[in-house]
Amino acid sequence: MAEEAVQAALEEELLAAPTRGSADELLDAGAADHFGRMRHSAAHVMAEAVMRLFPGVKLGIGPAITDGFYYDFLLERPLTPEDLASIEAEMAKSIAANHTFKLDEHAFDDARAKLVKLDQAFKVEIMDDLATKAAAAGQPKPNVTTYTHGEFQDLCRGPHVESTGKIGPYKLLSVAGAYWRGKSDRPMLQRIYGTAWDTQDELDQFIWRRDEMKKRDHRRLGVALDLFSFHDVSPGSAFWHPKGQLLWRTLEGAMRDLQDARGYQEISTPIIVSKRLWEQSGHWELYRENMFVIESEGEQFSLKPMNCPESTVIYKTKTRSYRDLPLRLAEYGRLHRNELSGTLSGLTRVRHFIQDDGHIYVRPDQIESEIDALLGEVATVYGWFDLPVELVFSTKPAKALGDPKLWEKAEAMIESALKRSGAKWRLNAGDGAFYAPKIDIIVRDALGREWQTATIQVDLAMLPERFDLEYVDEAGERVRPIAIHRAIYGSLERFIGILVEHYAGAFPFWLAPEQVVIIPISDRHEEAAAAGAATLRAAGIRVSVDASSARMQNKIRLAQEQKVPLMLVLGDKEIEAGGAAPRWRDGTQEPATSWEALAATLAAKAASRSAS
Repeated sequence: MAEEAVQAALEEELLAAPTRGSADELLDAGAADHFGRMRHSAAHVMAEAVMRLFPGVKLGIGPAITDGFYYDFLLERPLTPEDLASIEAEMAKSIAANHTFKLDEHAFDDARAKLVKLDQAFKVEIMDDLATKAAAAGQPKPNVTTYTHGEFQDLCRGPHVESTGKIGPYKLLSVAGAYWRGKSDRPMLQRIYGTAWDTQDELDQFIWRRDEMKKRDHRRLGVALDLFSFHDVSPGSAFWHPKGQLLWRTLEGAMRDLQDARGYQEISTPIIVSKRLWEQSGHWELYRENMFVIESEGEQFSLKPMNCPESTVIYKTKTRSYRDLPLRLAEYGRLHRNELSGTLSGLTRVRHFIQDDGHIYVRPDQIESEIDALLGEVATVYGWFDLPVELVFSTKPAKALGDPKLWEKAEAMIESALKRSGAKWRLNAGDGAFYAPKIDIIVRDALGREWQTATIQVDLAMLPERFDLEYVDEAGERVRPIAIHRAIYGSLERFIGILVEHYAGAFPFWLAPEQVVIIPISDRHEEAAAAGAATLRAAGIRVSVDASSARMQNKIRLAQEQKVPLMLVLGDKEIEAGGAAPRWRDGTQEPATSWEALAATLAAKAASRSAS
């Protein structure tokens, strides 16, 4: 396919979503379904209440979000919990009045003039952005829509419920600071979060889950368990403490074992890459605002935001034969993306992260067997964590690159592999990437929350075409390979954040950074404790000895707080028996056993990678 066609399709793919902080994004109510409409309507009612209680307030935006809604306000003073109660009471009046939500369309200049008169600067800014966008496209300024209920009117795309009385049980949850448009050089607004549900029972269940989420918050547990921390010297980048690095290495090691067994070859590519590569991939033109750009000796470079283009450089270092394929290249690449500071959130939204990337170059006749194997990898890996998996198969979009017959063949192979896998999956027709049908992996954690983690993309055109990849087939002809992009964990930072919350920090034995703590009852037991630890350590067990001066009960409590899976209390009786009595985190007590037998048992348990 011609380079121009690849470029045009890449532009359409990357520009499909609203630009960050654009008027399109700010006017998106997130009201795609019943709950979205109701919650966005609740956001309007909340804004009305705030305007009644705090005259002169400046309105930001108020979309529906997952399980709730928010609205941003510029106020003269910080809000208090008592203020939230007052706002809730004011909202109740509007809901009881059952005001109809009325949609109106306005000429651009009339609507802007009214917002200027009302001194709503943030809304005026959105209007000006709409005008700028229209001018850039050579179009007239667009008409805009508002929704009115009672005396409250807001610039909005909608949709909404029929009337305020259709809003179910609701609760305002919290107040947080939020920079306007997520940029630290813009005004700091106060963001009120709320939620709304169809029934009181659903609201009560949500509040319980929310309280449990607070207890499991990986940002809190990361500090409490001494896993990682964040510091303003490097915003959006985790500082990994020794225990966190052990957790990291354990995950990485498990994946390396799997990859070795599957015949992957691990590579490492530079973090700093010339803009020439990103121009070839299309990212320099279309993704540059998300990249950290640096200059050296008059040449521009960037910290790499993804690994895909670099793998092609290694592919092209030699002539490839059909006998060389499949070629499975794995990389734990350090990636950097210039996320807005206001969007950063613990490990789940960072600027620096490592991804367990794989780029597999195959012949067309190898697609099906490779997808079979990749689905097996997914089943194996997520079985380690007892995370239920759903696979989402996205097929050819309306505009796509590549031979339509190859798309049809690839999709049939993928669907066949999904059916054979026995996994739960669903079809998302027409939502594939412009260059690839794909399988996205969705997991459900202990609180029932869904997370997209992994992906498998069968790249029929982008990498092969843009980087002119070839192999020599059986007839001696140079032909294009197919590139399969795959990540199983995805971002390791984000995946660890998910695991911390899924387990509430109580990791299974194989994964725990500290698997065993030996607690000598008194000083005279420390020598035997050290010897026992050496026996376990020789078997690959991560073990420590608490030889502090604290009382035994305090040591036990500390081990429980640190969620160590196994405690071994060592006193005269245990030393005389030449072993220790295991006491598991759940309170299970086992009979005393020798150090050698215990080491063998624990090593086998770790090697099983059991989630229990």
